[in-house]
Amino acid sequence: MNYQQLTEKLVSWIREKVATAGGKGAVAGLSGGLDSSVAAVLCRRAFPKDVLAITMPCHSHKEDLEHAQLLASQFSIPTKTVALDTTYDALLKVLPDDKATASRLAQANLKARLRMLTLYYFANRLNYLVVGSGNRDELTLGYFTKYGDGGVDIQPLGNLLKGQVKELARSLGIPRPIIDKPPSAGLWEEQTDEGELGLSYDQIDRYLASGEASAAVKKRLESIITLSKHKRQPPPVADFLGEG
Repeated sequence: MNYQQLTEKLVSWIREKVATAGGKGAVAGLSGGLDSSVAAVLCRRAFPKDVLAITMPCHSHKEDLEHAQLLASQFSIPTKTVALDTTYDALLKVLPDDKATASRLAQANLKARLRMLTLYYFANRLNYLVVGSGNRDELTLGYFTKYGDGGVDIQPLGNLLKGQVKELARSLGIPRPIIDKPPSAGLWEEQTDEGELGLSYDQIDRYLASGEASAAVKKRLESIITLSKHKRQPPPVADFLGEG
Protein backbone atom coordinates (compact mmCIF):
# COMPACT_ATOMS: atom_id res chain seq x y z
CA MET A 1 0.00 0.00 0.00
CA ASN A 2 1.25 3.49 -0.86
CA TYR A 3 0.80 5.34 2.42
CA GLN A 4 1.63 8.75 0.98
CA GLN A 5 -1.23 8.39 -1.47
CA LEU A 6 -3.46 7.07 1.30
CA THR A 7 -2.64 10.15 3.39
CA GLU A 8 -3.61 12.46 0.55
CA LYS A 9 -6.89 10.62 0.04
CA LEU A 10 -7.77 10.70 3.73
CA VAL A 11 -6.93 14.39 4.04
CA SER A 12 -9.13 15.17 1.02
CA TRP A 13 -11.91 12.99 2.43
CA ILE A 14 -11.83 14.82 5.77
CA ARG A 15 -12.01 18.20 4.00
CA GLU A 16 -14.90 17.01 1.86
CA LYS A 17 -16.94 15.65 4.76
CA VAL A 18 -16.45 18.80 6.83
CA ALA A 19 -17.37 21.03 3.90
CA THR A 20 -20.47 18.97 3.10
CA ALA A 21 -21.64 19.40 6.69
CA GLY A 22 -21.08 23.15 6.52
CA GLY A 23 -18.24 22.94 9.02
CA LYS A 24 -15.16 25.10 9.28
CA GLY A 25 -12.60 22.68 10.66
CA ALA A 26 -11.93 19.65 12.84
CA VAL A 27 -11.63 18.86 16.53
CA ALA A 28 -10.21 15.56 17.77
CA GLY A 29 -9.45 13.97 21.09
CA LEU A 30 -5.73 13.36 21.63
CA SER A 31 -5.04 10.54 24.06
CA GLY A 32 -1.36 9.96 23.38
CA GLY A 33 -2.20 6.68 21.65
CA LEU A 34 -1.50 5.55 18.11
CA ASP A 35 -4.92 5.98 16.49
CA SER A 36 -5.73 9.38 17.97
CA SER A 37 -2.26 10.62 17.00
CA VAL A 38 -2.76 9.59 13.37
CA ALA A 39 -6.23 11.16 13.27
CA ALA A 40 -4.91 14.41 14.75
CA VAL A 41 -2.09 14.67 12.22
CA LEU A 42 -4.49 14.04 9.33
CA CYS A 43 -6.77 16.78 10.67
CA ARG A 44 -3.78 19.14 10.95
CA ARG A 45 -3.00 18.52 7.28
CA ALA A 46 -6.62 18.94 6.25
CA PHE A 47 -7.11 22.18 8.20
CA PRO A 48 -3.78 23.85 9.06
CA LYS A 49 -5.55 26.87 10.59
CA ASP A 50 -8.82 25.32 11.75
CA VAL A 51 -7.91 22.30 13.84
CA LEU A 52 -7.97 21.68 17.56
CA ALA A 53 -6.81 18.67 19.55
CA ILE A 54 -8.19 18.19 23.05
CA THR A 55 -6.37 16.23 25.73
CA MET A 56 -8.78 15.09 28.43
CA PRO A 57 -6.96 13.44 31.32
CA CYS A 58 -9.20 11.64 33.78
CA HIS A 59 -7.08 9.84 36.35
CA SER A 60 -4.88 9.07 33.35
CA HIS A 61 -1.31 7.83 33.07
CA LYS A 62 1.24 10.63 33.05
CA GLU A 63 2.92 9.04 30.03
CA ASP A 64 -0.24 9.37 27.93
CA LEU A 65 -0.37 13.13 28.43
CA GLU A 66 3.37 13.39 27.74
CA HIS A 67 2.94 11.51 24.47
CA ALA A 68 -0.02 13.69 23.48
CA GLN A 69 2.05 16.81 24.14
CA LEU A 70 4.98 15.35 22.21
CA LEU A 71 2.78 14.69 19.19
CA ALA A 72 1.16 18.12 19.32
CA SER A 73 4.54 19.84 19.60
CA GLN A 74 6.13 17.88 16.76
CA PHE A 75 3.28 18.61 14.34
CA SER A 76 2.37 22.10 15.63
CA ILE A 77 -1.20 21.11 16.45
CA PRO A 78 -3.14 23.63 18.55
CA THR A 79 -4.13 21.85 21.75
CA LYS A 80 -6.26 22.47 24.81
CA THR A 81 -6.26 20.38 27.97
CA VAL A 82 -9.50 19.81 29.85
CA ALA A 83 -8.91 17.86 33.06
CA LEU A 84 -12.00 15.76 33.79
CA ASP A 85 -10.88 14.19 37.09
CA THR A 86 -13.03 16.33 39.40
CA THR A 87 -16.07 16.16 37.11
CA TYR A 88 -15.80 12.37 36.96
CA ASP A 89 -15.35 12.11 40.72
CA ALA A 90 -18.36 14.37 41.33
CA LEU A 91 -20.56 12.18 39.14
CA LEU A 92 -19.47 9.03 40.92
CA LYS A 93 -20.46 10.62 44.24
CA VAL A 94 -24.07 11.15 43.13
CA LEU A 95 -24.46 7.89 41.19
CA PRO A 96 -25.52 4.65 42.94
CA ASP A 97 -22.61 2.83 44.55
CA ASP A 98 -23.93 -0.64 45.25
CA LYS A 99 -20.79 -2.70 45.83
CA ALA A 100 -22.61 -5.85 44.75
CA THR A 101 -23.25 -4.43 41.30
CA ALA A 102 -20.29 -2.04 40.97
CA SER A 103 -18.85 -2.23 37.47
CA ARG A 104 -15.41 -1.12 36.42
CA LEU A 105 -16.67 -1.04 32.85
CA ALA A 106 -19.55 1.29 33.73
CA GLN A 107 -17.12 3.70 35.35
CA ALA A 108 -14.73 3.47 32.41
CA ASN A 109 -17.53 4.19 29.95
CA LEU A 110 -18.42 7.26 32.01
CA LYS A 111 -14.95 8.64 31.27
CA ALA A 112 -15.39 8.06 27.54
CA ARG A 113 -18.79 9.78 27.55
CA LEU A 114 -17.45 12.79 29.42
CA ARG A 115 -14.80 13.12 26.73
CA MET A 116 -17.47 13.00 24.02
CA LEU A 117 -19.37 15.83 25.74
CA THR A 118 -16.18 17.88 25.91
CA LEU A 119 -15.34 17.42 22.24
CA TYR A 120 -18.83 18.44 21.13
CA TYR A 121 -18.69 21.52 23.33
CA PHE A 122 -15.69 22.76 21.36
CA ALA A 123 -17.14 21.55 18.05
CA ASN A 124 -20.34 23.52 18.65
CA ARG A 125 -18.46 26.67 19.64
CA LEU A 126 -16.12 26.58 16.64
CA ASN A 127 -18.38 25.03 13.98
CA TYR A 128 -15.99 22.11 13.67
CA LEU A 129 -16.75 18.42 13.14
CA VAL A 130 -15.67 15.86 15.73
CA VAL A 131 -13.21 13.48 14.11
CA GLY A 132 -12.98 9.98 15.56
CA SER A 133 -10.00 7.64 15.63
CA GLY A 134 -11.72 4.24 15.44
CA ASN A 135 -10.00 1.71 13.18
CA ARG A 136 -11.63 -1.18 11.33
CA ASP A 137 -10.85 -3.69 14.07
CA GLU A 138 -12.49 -1.57 16.77
CA LEU A 139 -15.53 -0.63 14.73
CA THR A 140 -16.16 -4.20 13.55
CA LEU A 141 -15.87 -5.64 17.05
CA GLY A 142 -17.76 -2.80 18.70
CA TYR A 143 -14.67 -2.13 20.78
CA PHE A 144 -15.66 1.40 21.70
CA THR A 145 -18.01 3.10 24.12
CA LYS A 146 -21.46 3.72 22.70
CA TYR A 147 -22.05 7.50 22.75
CA GLY A 148 -18.48 7.82 24.06
CA ASP A 149 -15.52 7.48 21.70
CA GLY A 150 -18.09 6.08 19.23
CA GLY A 151 -19.93 9.41 19.36
CA VAL A 152 -18.22 11.29 16.52
CA ASP A 153 -19.09 12.87 13.19
CA ILE A 154 -16.60 11.09 10.91
CA GLN A 155 -14.24 8.12 11.17
CA PRO A 156 -11.35 8.54 8.68
CA LEU A 157 -9.53 5.41 9.92
CA GLY A 158 -12.62 3.21 9.95
CA ASN A 159 -11.60 1.09 6.96
CA LEU A 160 -7.98 0.59 8.05
CA LEU A 161 -6.83 -2.47 9.98
CA LYS A 162 -4.77 -1.82 13.09
CA GLY A 163 -1.60 -2.88 11.32
CA GLN A 164 -2.34 -0.46 8.48
CA VAL A 165 -2.86 2.39 10.94
CA LYS A 166 0.55 1.56 12.42
CA GLU A 167 2.19 1.67 8.99
CA LEU A 168 0.42 4.95 8.25
CA ALA A 169 1.77 6.31 11.53
CA ARG A 170 5.30 5.40 10.48
CA SER A 171 4.78 7.10 7.13
CA LEU A 172 3.54 10.26 8.86
CA GLY A 173 6.51 10.34 11.23
CA ILE A 174 4.58 9.73 14.45
CA PRO A 175 7.09 9.43 17.35
CA ARG A 176 8.25 5.86 17.91
CA PRO A 177 7.27 5.71 21.62
CA ILE A 178 3.64 6.25 20.56
CA ILE A 179 3.83 3.62 17.82
CA ASP A 180 5.57 1.00 19.94
CA LYS A 181 3.60 1.11 23.21
CA PRO A 182 0.84 -1.47 23.81
CA PRO A 183 -2.55 -0.22 22.57
CA SER A 184 -4.70 0.91 25.49
CA ALA A 185 -7.74 3.09 26.08
CA GLY A 186 -6.20 4.00 29.44
CA LEU A 187 -9.53 3.52 31.21
CA TRP A 188 -8.07 1.72 34.24
CA GLU A 189 -4.70 0.71 35.63
CA GLU A 190 -2.75 -1.65 33.34
CA GLN A 191 -5.66 -1.93 30.91
CA THR A 192 -4.68 -2.96 27.37
CA ASP A 193 -6.87 -3.52 24.32
CA GLU A 194 -5.51 -6.98 23.61
CA GLY A 195 -5.75 -8.04 27.25
CA GLU A 196 -9.37 -6.95 27.47
CA LEU A 197 -10.33 -8.55 24.16
CA GLY A 198 -8.40 -11.74 24.79
CA LEU A 199 -7.11 -11.48 21.23
CA SER A 200 -4.13 -9.90 19.52
CA TYR A 201 -4.58 -7.27 16.83
CA ASP A 202 -2.59 -9.53 14.49
CA GLN A 203 -5.27 -12.22 14.94
CA ILE A 204 -8.06 -9.71 14.37
CA ASP A 205 -6.36 -8.18 11.32
CA ARG A 206 -5.83 -11.60 9.76
CA TYR A 207 -9.44 -12.61 10.28
CA LEU A 208 -10.87 -9.36 8.91
CA ALA A 209 -8.53 -9.37 5.92
CA SER A 210 -8.84 -13.02 4.92
CA GLY A 211 -11.34 -14.81 7.18
CA GLU A 212 -8.48 -16.97 8.44
CA ALA A 213 -8.31 -17.87 12.13
CA SER A 214 -8.24 -20.87 14.39
CA ALA A 215 -11.63 -22.31 15.29
CA ALA A 216 -11.41 -20.87 18.80
CA VAL A 217 -10.41 -17.39 17.61
CA LYS A 218 -13.07 -17.38 14.91
CA LYS A 219 -15.76 -18.40 17.40
CA ARG A 220 -14.76 -15.64 19.82
CA LEU A 221 -14.59 -12.98 17.12
CA GLU A 222 -17.95 -13.92 15.64
CA SER A 223 -19.52 -13.85 19.11
CA ILE A 224 -18.11 -10.38 19.84
CA ILE A 225 -19.26 -9.06 16.46
CA THR A 226 -22.78 -10.43 16.96
CA LEU A 227 -23.18 -9.10 20.50
CA SER A 228 -21.93 -5.63 19.53
CA LYS A 229 -24.18 -5.28 16.48
CA HIS A 230 -26.33 -2.69 18.26
CA LYS A 231 -23.31 -0.36 18.50
CA ARG A 232 -22.97 -0.16 14.73
CA GLN A 233 -26.59 0.64 13.94
CA PRO A 234 -29.00 3.47 14.73
CA PRO A 235 -31.41 2.75 17.60
CA PRO A 236 -34.19 0.44 16.41
CA VAL A 237 -37.55 2.05 15.78
CA ALA A 238 -40.75 0.03 16.20
CA ASP A 239 -42.07 -0.62 12.70
CA PHE A 240 -45.75 -0.91 13.60
CA LEU A 241 -48.45 1.62 14.40
CA GLY A 242 -49.93 1.66 17.85
CA GLU A 243 -53.61 0.91 18.06
CA GLY A 244 -56.05 3.37 19.62
